[in-house]
This record gives sequence, structure tokens and C-alpha cells, in this order.
Amino acid sequence: MEAREAKAQLAASSVDLGRRAFHSPARQSPRMASLMLHHTRLALVLALVPLLAACGASGSGGAAPVKSASAHPVPATKPPPPPAKFRTATPQMIPGLEGVIGSNTAVLTRQFGAPRLDVREGDVRKLQFSGTACVLDVFLYPPRPSAEPEATYVDARRASDGRDVDRAACVAALRQR
Repeated sequence: MEAREAKAQLAASSVDLGRRAFHSPARQSPRMASLMLHHTRLALVLALVPLLAACGASGSGGAAPVKSASAHPVPATKPPPPPAKFRTATPQMIPGLEGVIGSNTAVLTRQFGAPRLDVREGDVRKLQFSGTACVLDVFLYPPRPSAEPEATYVDARRASDGRDVDRAACVAALRQR
């Protein structure tokens, strides 16, 4: 009889010990807690493997691709906004810029030579001419929709340090080279 009671007591203490070990990591030894944490993480990773494998299945051996119920394709992007109302640029009227303002690219190239820089953005164009004295930026805008751009604004600066210089003086210096 005593043997039976001893076995029952041992079994009860084992169950109790097992519950404590599972529910109370603070009472465990650091090694036991680390081992249980490792096993828990391992079990979690192993449980996720089949799910991840299902996500990465290729179309050749996996399920058939899902087809859209709609007969019409959905556009990938929104259509561009309607073009803004055309606005004409106001030409810069400064004495000494006659022959530059209102000129097209061909006329400007005959006056100053090939531009060092030719930038286009939409229907706007910027030509840059440079010499030893200065750098001249000429901005060309179309006077009407679909027309060839014409010079409407000029900016000038020193080639050495980029400080502003008189626009008419820069135009005169570039014409003389």
C-alpha cells in the first residue's frame, strides 16, 4: 500500500512540476528557460514553413491563376489631367536686347554660335551661350499653341563667379566674339 501511495505522490509532484515548468519560466533554471524558448521558436518556424511554401508556389505547378470577372481591363493609372489653358509669355522689354527677344533658335544660333546648353521641358526651351565675360540664358516660349518657341526672357551672369551682370552688355560681348 505504501508503494502505491508513493507512486501516486510521485506522479502528482511530476504533474505539478511540469505545470510550473511550463507556466512559470521564472522558477526554472536559466538553461531550462532558454531551451524551452528555443523549442518554442523552432516549433513556430516549422509551423510557418508550409504556409510560406504555399505563397511562393509558381504558376506552372500550382493552382491556376485567378481571372478577373470583368471583361474590360482596368487602367493601371489615372489618365493625365486635361491640358491647362494656354498662356502666352510676356516678353522682357529691355533696351539692348533687340534682336534677341522675339528671335527663334535659328536666329539666336546665328548671332551667338552653337549653344553650350539646350534644355527642353514641354514646349519651353532654354538655350545657354557662354563666353569669357559672361553666360547668357535665353528662355524661349511659344507665342501660340503649337508654334515655334521665341525668346521672351534673358538672364546674364559672370562666367567667373555667377554674379548678375547687365543683360545688354552680355549680349553685346557675346556678339563680338
